[in-house]
Amino acid sequence: MNPQLNLADKQLILFDLDGTLVDSARDLYRAMNLSLDALGRALVTEAQIRLWVGKGASQLCYNVLAHQDEVVNPEQHHQLLDVFLDIYQKNVCVDSVVYEGVLAFLDACQQQGKHLACVTNKPYQPAIALLQALKIDQYFTLVLGGDSLAHRKPHPQPLLHAMRHFNQNVEHTLMIGDSRNDVEAARAAGIDCIVLSYGYNHGEDIQACQPQWVIDSLAELV
Repeated sequence: MNPQLNLADKQLILFDLDGTLVDSARDLYRAMNLSLDALGRALVTEAQIRLWVGKGASQLCYNVLAHQDEVVNPEQHHQLLDVFLDIYQKNVCVDSVVYEGVLAFLDACQQQGKHLACVTNKPYQPAIALLQALKIDQYFTLVLGGDSLAHRKPHPQPLLHAMRHFNQNVEHTLMIGDSRNDVEAARAAGIDCIVLSYGYNHGEDIQACQPQWVIDSLAELV
């Protein structure tokens, strides 16, 4: 770790969800293929879903259609999104799991009295349902979904909103994520950011985003 990062100074930690706290790709893959099948469309692979997740449900559906069609029809995009959200929210946590090292770090943060918030591009309802299903919702006193505010990551608004909510400044706030969206949002908000090497970054090497710190597990921070 970069010696300039002092976790003891961080009173507010903002976490991304999918690809950071939870590996949810298999459930997203299942819901997407059930949706595509219902609409009479070709199915996709889990590997493809892992490349396309991380920017919210709408973008995921768009990416699927862009892969299948030369031009994405807005009505078909809206239709797929509606079907997908309906199916996914009914089975949000079948195979999703919390990544190794996450619980130990969340426990350590809680014991140290830090404020924890989940800031995700996933819509709020499936996000909170997933946190509850995995029994980690109690760690977070604020959950912001991709539809909670006017803007979502990489826009800094969700991060700035969380800082105002907890009355914390940039020096005492840390973002932990797994993708370019997290890095760019943190950079725009002026806060430090750690990214995890195992997450979803749309097939791009996370180092290309020039993050401040890259770690392989949150257990490294305990």
